[in-house]
Amino acid sequence: MNKQELVDAVAAKTGGSKAATGDAIDAVIAAITGAVTKGDTVQLIGFGSFSTGARAARVGRNPSTGAEIQIPAAKTVKFTAGKAFKDAVNGA
Repeated sequence: MNKQELVDAVAAKTGGSKAATGDAIDAVIAAITGAVTKGDTVQLIGFGSFSTGARAARVGRNPSTGAEIQIPAAKTVKFTAGKAFKDAVNGA
């Protein structure tokens, strides 16, 4: 499912216009992105939580030459599915 299909599905479920639904989805994504960027955790009960993690610097290899390269440390985004979401996916 891509973003347009998500907008169509939510608009059909709520009876709202596709334009308003698209704006609402954009606002939700922006709010989650802004909070996680600041280092906050966003918890949506029954769905899951978004948070940041850290990946340490490490040494990797260039696959074509075999030369060692330094891979810098980076922040990552983590999503942990909630129990209700896991149960729905597993058919429980």
